[in-house]
Amino acid sequence: MTRIATLGPKSSDAYNAAKQYDPEAEIMLYNRASDAVEAFTKGQTDLALIPVYNTREGEVKEYFRLVSKLDGYWIDNVVLPIHLSLGRVFPDDGSNVPIDVVVGRTSVLRQCEDYIDSNFPHATLMGVTSIDKPFQDIIDKQRYSHAVIDSEELVKSYGFNLAEREVVSHNRTRFAVIGKKPAESTGYDATALITRPLNDRVGMLADILGEFTRRGINIQDLQSENDIQTQKLRIYIEFEGHINQKELADTVDSLENNVIQETGSIKLLGSFPRVDMRVKKIKSFGFIGSGDMSLWFADKLQHEGYETTVTGRTSEIRPEQMIREVDVVVICVPISVTADTIKKYGAMLQAGQALIILAGESENTLQTAMTVTDPAVEIMFVHNLWGPQILSMKDKNAIVVRTPRSGSFCSEFEAFLYKHGADIYHDSAQKHDLLMGVGQKLPTTISVALAKTLAKHAIGCDDIGSHSTLTSLYGILAMARVHNQNPRTYAEIMATKGDGRKIVKTFAENLLEIVKMAENEDIHGICELMEKNKDFMTPEFLQARMKQAKAVDNVLSDGGLKTYI
Repeated sequence: MTRIATLGPKSSDAYNAAKQYDPEAEIMLYNRASDAVEAFTKGQTDLALIPVYNTREGEVKEYFRLVSKLDGYWIDNVVLPIHLSLGRVFPDDGSNVPIDVVVGRTSVLRQCEDYIDSNFPHATLMGVTSIDKPFQDIIDKQRYSHAVIDSEELVKSYGFNLAEREVVSHNRTRFAVIGKKPAESTGYDATALITRPLNDRVGMLADILGEFTRRGINIQDLQSENDIQTQKLRIYIEFEGHINQKELADTVDSLENNVIQETGSIKLLGSFPRVDMRVKKIKSFGFIGSGDMSLWFADKLQHEGYETTVTGRTSEIRPEQMIREVDVVVICVPISVTADTIKKYGAMLQAGQALIILAGESENTLQTAMTVTDPAVEIMFVHNLWGPQILSMKDKNAIVVRTPRSGSFCSEFEAFLYKHGADIYHDSAQKHDLLMGVGQKLPTTISVALAKTLAKHAIGCDDIGSHSTLTSLYGILAMARVHNQNPRTYAEIMATKGDGRKIVKTFAENLLEIVKMAENEDIHGICELMEKNKDFMTPEFLQARMKQAKAVDNVLSDGGLKTYI
């Protein structure tokens, strides 16, 4: 039988958490977390279970000090709703003596601060490490002016009257399970480490965080505290992923050897199934469309703990079946068939579900979705301006078009994009399509026309670089990029409906006008035109983009890159 060391008494939150983790285990109870950890370290128990975080109290500071001496591995977690009630005893005559002393474990009193301040602002608070004796003392000495806050089960077990149930809401505690061997990867994990006391160095914390940021690794928790004995800084970090992943192992190695530069400066506490103390409303996503972008998003969502199903023309499970089983349906198909796909499957969604459209054209697709779906179905449009070849969303643009029917499911998906570093911009459907004319439709059209022009005049690709300025090189790079990828994607960008077509048409008209001015050698007229254009563009825009262009110039003019031009 497994033996678990945790905090007592019987029926305490820690006891209930241990029972939830292993109902058949023998629970060894201690008054202090340090005693429970010591019993585990000495081999008196197989596991230890101690509180590390409470949604109202925050981090349990004592844990921070205990983990640095931990002889074992953090292997799992238990999250337990904490139901606290106010109990007291009454005199035999039933009189209601005013409460002037509130007794509870120190952590419980911290969780109930708002309740106590509102209901017993003048009461004396008595924080204790063990609750058994105070319960008995109140009974034996008939302390009718004393009340105790703890679990309803424990209050009742001592024969106290329940003066008030559930004195605090949204109260949950996370307990760490400590074992002798590291936990295996589950695919949805987190890893925790703590540093030894560190020598002072300017920028140490920023450099440590930078190692995670540049690798796209999300930090879930970060604490720092001065070591009591040396007063040197210690840092605790909990981050997403399992230490068996090469990228994470390399990160920890780089922290120790390149950033901190002290051998043995990091203690790995363990990897364990990830815990999200936030309440997620979405459990599952289903994709219609089995292309690379769908698979990319599905993988990212799986690592956030969501269930995902990808369906397509050749998938074993059909979209019709999938739709009935998920919370959110995501349509991610070629632009030219997005509206038709919505027409085919939109009516199958029911109230309480959401439809998220991942596409490059919004006005037509959203209008179709609003028409064919149940009015109680949430709807949102997202245009991710990146492809499936990128590793992270960080600093990538995402255009979000919310509708009057975008609810909590849509907000949770938007929060997922934000968490992973996407730069989110909110548009109307019309504005999105118009700006995509500038951002995608026009540059793609120019790239294809430029390639055709080079071919018509038999200009060899080897000659382009030698006769290009850094400014003209931008267009050539865009041309190469467009023609080096899936042509259908760019053909659909150019062929989509919506206000973006206005941009290309207007550009073509203006191009012909400028060509005519140039052929007539109207230098003065062209200069006047450019001055008018500058008046339209703000100085702030011109200065910011000039700095950006110079930064690109510096990269392109680097000697190591010239061989590629």
